[in-house]
Amino acid sequence: MTELLTAAQMRAIETAAIESGEVTGLELMERAGRGVVEAIFEEWPELAKTSHKAVVLCGPGNNGGDGFVVARLLKEWGWEVEVFLYGDAEKLPPDARVNYERWVELGEVRPWDEDEIAHLEADIWVDAVFGAGLTRTPPNEVLDPLDDLFSRGAIYQNLVAIDAPSGLCMDSGKPLAGDFHPVSASLTVTFQWARRGHFIGKGEEYCGRVVCKDIGLANLKREATAASDSYALNDETCSNAKPRKHKVYLKTHHGVSWQTRKFSEDHKFSHGHALILSGPSGKGGAARLSARGALRIGAGLVTVAPTPGALQENAARLEAIMLSPVGDAQTLQAVLVDERLNALCLGPGLGVERARDLVPVALAAKRATVLDADALTAFKDDPSALFDMLHDTCVLTPHAGEFARLFPDIAEKLNAPATKGPAYSKVDATREAAARAGCVVLFKGPDTVIAAPDGRCSINSAAYERSTPWLATAGSGDVLAGFITGLLARGRGPMRAAETAAWLHVECALEFGPGLIAEDLPEQLPAVFRKLGA
Repeated sequence: MTELLTAAQMRAIETAAIESGEVTGLELMERAGRGVVEAIFEEWPELAKTSHKAVVLCGPGNNGGDGFVVARLLKEWGWEVEVFLYGDAEKLPPDARVNYERWVELGEVRPWDEDEIAHLEADIWVDAVFGAGLTRTPPNEVLDPLDDLFSRGAIYQNLVAIDAPSGLCMDSGKPLAGDFHPVSASLTVTFQWARRGHFIGKGEEYCGRVVCKDIGLANLKREATAASDSYALNDETCSNAKPRKHKVYLKTHHGVSWQTRKFSEDHKFSHGHALILSGPSGKGGAARLSARGALRIGAGLVTVAPTPGALQENAARLEAIMLSPVGDAQTLQAVLVDERLNALCLGPGLGVERARDLVPVALAAKRATVLDADALTAFKDDPSALFDMLHDTCVLTPHAGEFARLFPDIAEKLNAPATKGPAYSKVDATREAAARAGCVVLFKGPDTVIAAPDGRCSINSAAYERSTPWLATAGSGDVLAGFITGLLARGRGPMRAAETAAWLHVECALEFGPGLIAEDLPEQLPAVFRKLGA
C-alpha cells in the first residue's frame, strides 16, 4: 500500500528534514520547481521541443515560491513567461522571497490583476497561488479569474496545479471555494507523497491527473517521522505493528497475490465455507451474485440459503454452489450449529423484514459476517440496536444512502459545505463510523474508504488511471460483498479482506472494460489472479 499524507504531515516531514541539516528549504523548493517542469514536458513532450508561452500565477506562500522557480526554469528553456503575484512581495516567506528575487533578475512580476489575467492566452498556465495547505476560502479577487479560466475551458489549455488546484482542501478533496469552482487542472504535480484529497471527494474532478515527483525526502523519512511522530515508516512497519489512528493508505496490489494464493496440498475444506442468506422467490439474483463472487475469490465451499419456496428457482441457476433452505430464525440457528460455516453474508436480496429476523441470529453465532443492503436498511430506524449486536469480525458495506441511514449525524457533517480546512472528510466519517459500530466499515464509492475501529484506514480509489465508471451497474455491490465473504471464509481478517476485495473489484472492472454487468465481475478474477502470479 502507498501512504497518503495530510498537509500537516507533509509540513512536519519537510520541517524535520530541514532541521536535521540534510536539506535546506531552498533546495526543496528548487527540486519542486524542477519536478513541475519535468512533469510538464513528460505530459506534453511537444512543449519541450521549442519555446512557448507560460503564465505563472503565484501566491503569498511557499507554493508561490515553487511557481517562481518554475517561471525561471521555463525562461531559461527559452519560453516567454508572464508572472503575476497575489499579495505583497515583502511579506513572502524567506525561501519564496529568494526565488522571487531570482526571477526578478530575468523578468517582471506583475501585481494581481483580475481583468488582465482573465484575457491572457498561454500554452501553459501554472497555478501556484494556494497549495495543499489551504485552510480558508480564497478571496473572490483570486477565485474570479480562476473561475473564468475554468469557464473558458482552461483544462484544455494545459493548466498545471502545484500540489493542489487553488481552492481544494487536500485533506478532504472538498472545494473551499464558495460560489466559485476551484481551478480545474489538467495536471496536478505534488511531491514525494500524494495527499488524501487527491483521491477522495472531488479530487479527481479538479486535479485532472496527479503526478508525484521525488524531491529527495524518501531517505530522510525515518528521521522526519521520528521528529513529527506522524505515521508509519513504510509498508513493512504497517504489516508488523498496529498503525496509529491518523495513518491512511492508498490500496495498491501490495500483498494481494499472497491473499489469494492456494497451495498444492490444500483442499476445499482448507478455504472455509461461506453461507449467503437469500430472499424469497424472484429476489435471489443478488445473493447468487454474492455467492459467485465468494466462490471465484477462493472460498472452498459456498452455500446459498433462500426461503424454502425459492429453492427450486435457485437450484435451476446454481451448480457448484450448494443450497440450504432457511425459512426463519429458528432454522438458521439449526444451520449454524455446523461450525464449518465460518463466514456469513446477509443483505443482498434478503428483504428488510427477513433481515430483521435473521441478522440477530447470524450475529449471535459470532462468525465472520458481511452486512450489506437490506441487512443495513432493516435497522435504519434504530441503528444502535444493530451496533449493540455487532462484533469485531463483522464488515459493514454501506453506499452513501445506507451510510446516511445508519450514521445520520456523521453523514450530515460529511455532506456539509466546507468553509475552512482541513475539512471533515470521508476518511474522518468512515473512521468515526467504524469506531461507533465496533467493526470494519467499507464506505462504498469511486473513493471507497475502509476503516477499522482502532483507526486503521485505507482508500481504494477508482480514479485517474483506475477510473471505472462502468462499475455503477446493478449488482456490482453484491459481488463485492461476496468477494469480502469469500476472503473471510479463507481466514482473512476483516480489514484485510475488505481492502483486498475492494481492490480486486476494481481490477476486475478494468479487466473487462466498458459494457460490464455485475455477472462479468467474478469471471474476471482468474485473469486478474494470473497477472498477480497468484
